[in-house]
Formats: sequence, C-alpha cells, structure tokens
Amino acid sequence: MSHRRAGTVEPATSDDAFLAELGIKPELSRRMGAFGNFAISFSVICILAGGMSLFGFGLGHGGPVVMLGSWVVIGFMTLLVGLSLADVVSAYPTSGGPYFMADKLGGPRWGWVTGWLNLLGLLGAIAGIDYGAAAFASAFAQMQWDITPTDGTTMTIFGCILLVHGLLNSAGVRLVTVLNSISVWWQLLGVAVIVGALTIAPAQHQSPSFVFTHFHNDSGFSSPFYVWFVGSLLAGYTFCGYDASAHVAEETTDAQRSAPRGIVRSIWVSWAAGFVLLAGLLFAMQDYTATQNSATGVPPAQIFLDVLGASGAKALLLVVIVAMLFCGNAEVAAASRMVYAFSRSRALPGWQSWRIVNARTKTPTRAVWFVILVPFVLALPALWSPAAYGAITAINAVGMTPAYGIPVFLALRKGDAYQPGRWSLGRRRRPIGYVAVTYVVVITVVFCLPQSTPITTESFNYAGVTLLAALLLAWGTWLTRGKRAYQLTAAHTAQPGEAMLSEGF
Repeated sequence: MSHRRAGTVEPATSDDAFLAELGIKPELSRRMGAFGNFAISFSVICILAGGMSLFGFGLGHGGPVVMLGSWVVIGFMTLLVGLSLADVVSAYPTSGGPYFMADKLGGPRWGWVTGWLNLLGLLGAIAGIDYGAAAFASAFAQMQWDITPTDGTTMTIFGCILLVHGLLNSAGVRLVTVLNSISVWWQLLGVAVIVGALTIAPAQHQSPSFVFTHFHNDSGFSSPFYVWFVGSLLAGYTFCGYDASAHVAEETTDAQRSAPRGIVRSIWVSWAAGFVLLAGLLFAMQDYTATQNSATGVPPAQIFLDVLGASGAKALLLVVIVAMLFCGNAEVAAASRMVYAFSRSRALPGWQSWRIVNARTKTPTRAVWFVILVPFVLALPALWSPAAYGAITAINAVGMTPAYGIPVFLALRKGDAYQPGRWSLGRRRRPIGYVAVTYVVVITVVFCLPQSTPITTESFNYAGVTLLAALLLAWGTWLTRGKRAYQLTAAHTAQPGEAMLSEGF
C-alpha cells in the first residue's frame, strides 16, 4: 500500500519525467540510491589501484616530495573539475554523461567528439585496471607458490577477471550497487589496515623530513620543475573515472542531486584517503633502490615484505587485489552504460544490438559484453610489447579528462542561456569553471609530455599519439557515419527479431 501524500511525486517518477523532457525514454531500473551513486565513482577512482600501481613511477619521478605534494595539488584541482562537471550533470543526468551534455550545450559535433574521447577512455581504463589486477595477482602467485610471472599467465588471469566482471554486471544493477557499496568500506578499511600495520610494525621508519621533502629523480631529465610536472601523473592518472556517477544517473533516484553529489564526494574522500595511504607507504619504506627494483615487480609489495614478512605481505596484497577487482567491476558498469547511451544515439556500428536492454534485469547486457571483449583485444599487444600496450591504454586519462572539461567549457560559453539543474554552484560556477577548464588543458598537455630520457620505443610516452589517433577517429567517423546517422535522442526503431532478443539476452 502506498502512503504517498497527495500532491507529491515519487522520486523515480519525477526522474523519469525529467528524462522524458530531455527526449529519453526511461528503460533502465532505478534501484540505486545516493550512496550507491557515490560508491561507483569512488570504486572507479580506487586509490588502492592507482596509488599502488603507480607508486613505483612516483619513486622514480620526483620521489616523496613530488608524490605527496602533487597529490595535494592535483586532488584540489580535480575537485574543482568535479564541482564544475557536477553542475552540468545535474542539468543533464543521463547515461550518456559528458557526450550528452556536450551535444545539448554545443551541438552534435561537440557531442560526437566528446563521446568518442569518453568511450575510448573508458575502454582503456578497463584494460588498464583489470590488467593491473592481473599483474598484482601474478605477484601474489610468485610470493605464495613461487610461480614466476609471465606475460601469458598474466593475460590468462586478465581474461578470467574480465569474464567474472561480465557475469556480475549481467546480473543487474542491484548486485553492482551492493558490490560498489562493499567496495567503499573495503577501500577505506583497507587503507586503515595497511597504514596501521605498516605504522605499528617494529621495523625502522623514515623521518618526516624524508617523506615530505626528499626528491629523487631517475627520469633522466635535469629540471626539477619538469620532473615535478611529470611526477604529478601518479595523482593525475588516479583521479579519473568519477564520471561513473553520471553514467548510472538513469538508474539513480533523485538523480539531479544524487549524481552530482556522488561525483564531488568520491573525489574528496579519495583525496583524503589517498594522501594517508601514500604517506603510510613512504614512512614504512626500508630501502629505496630495493623497493624500486623489487623482484615482485610491484614496489608496494616489497615494502610489505620488508616490514611485515611474507605472511603479512601476502595478506595486504590480497586487500589491494580485491580492491582492484571492485574497481574494474565498477568501471565495466559505467562503460557499458556509456556504450548503451551512445548506441541509443546511433553513434556506434551495430548500435541496434548494443542499445538492447535485457527485459528481466533491465540492464544493457550486450553493452556489458562489448566492454568486456574490446579491452581484452586492446590488451593483447602486451604479449609482445609493453610499449604497444602502454600506447593503447594511455587513452584512459588523456581521453577521459578532456571529455570532462568540454561540457564545462560549453556551459561557460553558453553564458546566461545555460540552465542549471537542482544542484548548482550558483555564482561560484563561472570562477570555478574557468579554473577547471584551464587545469584540464594543462594536465592534458602534461599527460603527453616525455616521461623519461633517452627516448626509445620502450620509454616513449604514447599518450599524445593515442589522443591524436582518437581525435582523428572521431573526425573520420563523423564524416563517414556521424553526419547522417547520429541523433542524440533518436527514437528507437525496432529491428526484425529485436523484441525477441531483448527478452532472451
């Protein structure tokens, strides 16, 4: 029995009515609340994945002072971008995320380019996150069973992880929401356990002077200023993926407020917890060179070994691996909604298939398997060349970050004609927005800078090449397909047999 008061509107009904105003027919199940929306972005940012995977990079590109200093600066700037993006998300809370906003504010070509940047970034993120989890799992296997990691075994583990994530996401958004909620507490408690164990262990600890002022440079570049910029990428690469809150907006109640709040909260909580994690690892580090050149291939694992011994190291490594698995699962959920929405706008080849929603779970199941298969294919070059794999997965941050800045820029350009949603920065929108857009431009350039010298095929930073390739792909597909097929809110025309397929798969 309903006890709704006369004159009120149920949140889901209100959300669906707003979607209809935007020209979208509600198809997905609204079973995600405000915490679940925050949880998916927090899970995707995943400080236990980014902070751990890039820890060795930070040690060689500026060391402790750059790692912690840039974490503070990049975290703050990311918060400004998140605040600005959240303002626009409130006005356009759809699964399409940045591309839908860009189209509404700037027109179809802006939407098309933003969509391809965002999509390629999401697919690269899945490849990077789950392959990273496979690498950490290989390190654990070496410690536990003395199995020497190979590219083949890592790729096999990677494929198994993707398969599990595909199955979990196919089960529906309720299970995904539960897993993301667990992920939040797993990460926060994981940071507390890791830092607590490293702090109370009887091993020698580094001094505050070392942790907060020591500079170390193995990049080959002589300019500390340049090295600081490059070293800031530890934080720059970690603070990505908070658009996930936008991509699940059509499955979130009170989306105009819950989705923007989810973005902002995920950033500042990650900012605080990540600083504690990095500081804890740096205080506990025993031997700088040995940590960098760890036989496990994972510098944080060497810190665990040196301070806690084999048993303690394996236990903490498992905490990190599980967090990475949560992270990858959340990213699959976000990316599949992007594929679903982009296909709804007829932007992808085979859009008729990828936009189908499972009648039982109300989940875009085919889009889920799309974002499982493509990252696996993207990662295959790792079997022959780490450089080729790095070139492909570099599109993660260098594609996603501009996709966040474009809607903010277009909203600013719109001036007084821009109509904010129920969650807005008000008069602070413009000053914060201008700083955010400037930061997006700067950090995108930094993503593309050479990171080591001498520059070889192995050390070359392919981010700029992949960004250029993504822009050329967007431009080429616009000329050959987008101009005639792309429609932001295209009415869906059923294809022969499609209704039957939507019931079964």
